[in-house]
Amino acid sequence: MNKTLQELMRTATQLTQSGRLNEATQAIQSALRGTAAVSVAPGPVNPWADAGSYLLPGAAMQMPSPWMLDGRASKVDARKPGAPDAGGGQFISGTHTHAALTCHFKLYIPPGRAGKAMPLVVMLHGCTQDPDDFAAGTAMNERAREQGFFVLYPQQSPDLNPSRCWNWFEHKHQERGRGEPALIASLTQAVIQQHGIDTRRVYIAGLSAGGAMAVIVAAAYPELFAAVGVHSGLPSGAASNVAEALMVMKSGQVGIVERAWGGRADAAAKALLEPPMPIPTIVFHGDQDQTVHPRNGEQVIAAALGAAAGAQDSHARPSGNARVEQGVSAQGRRYTRSTQHGDQGQALTEHWLVHGAGHAWSGGHASGSYTDASGPDATLEMLRFFFDHPKTRGNV
Repeated sequence: MNKTLQELMRTATQLTQSGRLNEATQAIQSALRGTAAVSVAPGPVNPWADAGSYLLPGAAMQMPSPWMLDGRASKVDARKPGAPDAGGGQFISGTHTHAALTCHFKLYIPPGRAGKAMPLVVMLHGCTQDPDDFAAGTAMNERAREQGFFVLYPQQSPDLNPSRCWNWFEHKHQERGRGEPALIASLTQAVIQQHGIDTRRVYIAGLSAGGAMAVIVAAAYPELFAAVGVHSGLPSGAASNVAEALMVMKSGQVGIVERAWGGRADAAAKALLEPPMPIPTIVFHGDQDQTVHPRNGEQVIAAALGAAAGAQDSHARPSGNARVEQGVSAQGRRYTRSTQHGDQGQALTEHWLVHGAGHAWSGGHASGSYTDASGPDATLEMLRFFFDHPKTRGNV
């Protein structure tokens, strides 16, 4: 470990111990952006200087009454867009409140939805990003218009994290019924209820800090999500403070899987009595990622397979028949794709290691930040994996 990293960890630890978590997080993110050898496409910079810019004109549409999740009241205030997009879809903005937390969000509504129960994909952006940036970089709305599904983009508040990172490394944001996981899950449930979503086909994905939070949310609410996609992210329970977060981001951590998909000790104890429901998981990670070590992607897969191995349903357990293939994207980027199947041949996990790629969405568009256009298309591959995995039990 170099001197700069040691000093940064010491400073972060001191700030954490003194309760100055926002300052500690901001310092780490600034240092990572300044030292990581990552090539990223320029994207829009919006430090929430004008939060109202996300609200499109129109009258508010409020649910008739608050509804409950985990015994707590939730409320959505959505706003109509000024006009449909070129393909007939709509990209609306709104706010959502659950317990003591409120977040802004954007929701893409595809055309031709009348009378149809469509799927929903929840997308969690990375640090410094926002829904517009993330939608542009992943081109998820374009795919939603073509294939017919909703896309929900919760937006992290700078009041919770000055760099707009999801707080995957804090205990209060790592469990069911608390913090950001509860906020995201309740927003998802509100969209399901308001728009008649097909509850068998609800999925969640994220990039970097968003990928780490996607794993946490899927693990905490397995009855809600049918599958999870993790791009350049980390396993659940990978860290419990800022200093640990920095360590695992830079090098991964051997033995982290014991805590993954369980979080804190109380959740782990409960898991002994009630094993976690296995969640089909697809991972993308660049093998030259200098911000989040690619070992973290391997550990996300290992954790998912560990949950599957402990499943009561034998058909959901890994068959031991892993398949590995080498390939090259249309733009010349090499990759290794590894899949693990269950007893009935269904894919439980899929791991794409993109060779030569850094901390960026594979196959993304340069109109968004943190994208790598030369890689295989993570958006299309995640959607293929998702729609191959509708829920067969435990529906909402």
